[in-house]
Amino acid sequence: MHSGTGSPGSTAGPGDSVTSGSENPDLFATEERATGRATITDVARVAGVSVATVSKVVNGRYGVAAATAERVLGVVADLGYESSLVARSLRRRQTNVIGVLVAEFEPFSTELLKGISAAMDGTGYELLAYCGDAGHSDHVGWERRSLSRLAGTLIDGVVIVTPTLALPVHEGVPIVAIDPHTGPTGPATVDSDNLGGARTATAHLISLGHTRIGYLGGRSDLESARLRELGFFEAMEAAGLEPDPSLVLEGGYRPDRSDRPTHDLLERPDRPTAVFAANDLSAIHVIQVAQELGLRVPEDLSVIGFDNIPEAAASNPPLTTIAQSLHEMGAEALRMVIAMLESGTTASKHTRLPTRLVERASTAPPPAA
Repeated sequence: MHSGTGSPGSTAGPGDSVTSGSENPDLFATEERATGRATITDVARVAGVSVATVSKVVNGRYGVAAATAERVLGVVADLGYESSLVARSLRRRQTNVIGVLVAEFEPFSTELLKGISAAMDGTGYELLAYCGDAGHSDHVGWERRSLSRLAGTLIDGVVIVTPTLALPVHEGVPIVAIDPHTGPTGPATVDSDNLGGARTATAHLISLGHTRIGYLGGRSDLESARLRELGFFEAMEAAGLEPDPSLVLEGGYRPDRSDRPTHDLLERPDRPTAVFAANDLSAIHVIQVAQELGLRVPEDLSVIGFDNIPEAAASNPPLTTIAQSLHEMGAEALRMVIAMLESGTTASKHTRLPTRLVERASTAPPPAA
């Protein structure tokens, strides 16, 4: 098997399997079949045509009779043949694949992926989801490592979920960042109204009669966490309430990191009557810790989160939260990437989507004094 040039007159491109007169097609087909993937040689043998003819058909080139092309495409479908993405990109300068880069597959990124996947229908593009932070102890910069591996070879454009660094516009590859750590800077971004959503969450607790409210924030280096904390303080001050600084703790957006701060909030003698956790995973953990300590939610403690991941509705009790339009965020990011690909531009457009309160059973008026 040779990758690259074929026999004289062949139109097979790099990455396709081609044979010359001195080569044994069955030998090379057997060698390639060991990879478990149908090859262009397999298609040619079953269809009874040359490798060059198969290459013309799958690459949409002229010079093949309609009946022959139909027979080749039927064999392609039967065998499940797909030419290499790398070879396709070298031939056409494009792969028709859009990458979605995530640090890890957790509930937030999974919901975004669902929105992106649904929006792919009818676009003519394919989707490659890539986890870029696996095995790295240093979480910062994972997106640049991923881009260097994929951009320009396997993907035409990319959606990056919560990148840790401000990203330059990557030459030749449109980038849209969802909820970037540094906020709307650099390439195009999509995020939610973190400030307004946090105000709404806090105002909801205040409207129920809570005045002593704990806040379990995200990571201090994230723009979303900074805005949610600011929204909490603004809503408290707008209601004429003085936030207790000792009730404002960092939870890191993760249950493992929020465990100690949660215990600190709930085990103190003057514990708050309500806790606003800056994301749902931390809020659900607050409920679990409260129940372990013998507190009833919401009778003894009200809890509200932020995100509206599926786990929020399934928690016990179901979690009151601020809903981000996670599916729409993913879909909008995809639309922005495709628009840039089709226009040939890399505009720095920044889109912010609204949030809304979803009332469930984890919030209620404070217990009577």
